[in-house]
Amino acid sequence: MKQRKLLVTGATGKTGAHTVRNLISDGHAVRALVHSDDARSKALRALGAEIVVGDLVDHDAVIRATEGVSGAYLCYPLRPDLIQVTAYFADAALRAGLDVVVNMSQISAREDAKSHAARNHWIAERVLDWSGVPTVHIRPTFFSEWLRFPWVRDRMLQQGKITLPYGSGSHAPISGEDQGRVIAALLANPVAHIGKIYPLYGARELDQREIAEVVGKFLDRKIVYSPSSIDQYREDLAASGVPEFMIQHFVEIAIDYQNGIFSGTNDVIERITGAAPQPLEAFLAANRDAFDM
Repeated sequence: MKQRKLLVTGATGKTGAHTVRNLISDGHAVRALVHSDDARSKALRALGAEIVVGDLVDHDAVIRATEGVSGAYLCYPLRPDLIQVTAYFADAALRAGLDVVVNMSQISAREDAKSHAARNHWIAERVLDWSGVPTVHIRPTFFSEWLRFPWVRDRMLQQGKITLPYGSGSHAPISGEDQGRVIAALLANPVAHIGKIYPLYGARELDQREIAEVVGKFLDRKIVYSPSSIDQYREDLAASGVPEFMIQHFVEIAIDYQNGIFSGTNDVIERITGAAPQPLEAFLAANRDAFDM
């Protein structure tokens, strides 16, 4: 395989760190864009990554980060300035002549989304498409890592309950590790994938009651699904210190979840990487420390 030099943004995050590890393992050179040179960054440097400190809201920093690389992974948190960041990145990618940008979107991204963040993701996809930058969009369903968020995990561990307003909806939890494998494969061999939108799903579709059973079996204790109301969910998120922009998103995608937007499965991960995604049980086993009381 021909070695490529590739930029990974969000390099210490849920998908970025796994992407860096996979690319380096396959012999590619990686430039990792990080917010600070902390312990997580040092771990990536120890693997062989070039660490660059910068912020995607800084146009000049993005231009510098993309210089001399062949392709890039674009990943930005749930913040209101996604479209601005995407425009900056598209401009930098064009200047650098990148042959691929793998863009992290989300399964709920669509023109008529009620979530501001989900609609922004849909617009951000279009910005990259309009720019002419060779792009692959990935749209994952809910991450397995969702179970580690305090407003989910703490109530599971303290009360034995999953209290989300998700009704009878379902999804196939997907780990950041599996997404990292996909992203790395797309960056390494992009030609056949340019212009594609790939929904990404985990191994098995589960509703919240089934997820509670899997987690309960893993923890060797009873965990039940006790759905809350949308209003109570909003209060719980606010009490956890979640910013209003994210609260609006989480509330609206809870309704999307009830309506089946996050459901489904496919074989995209296996087709692109050659290996099926890990089941939820494997994710829990690999993240045991996150669920210790």
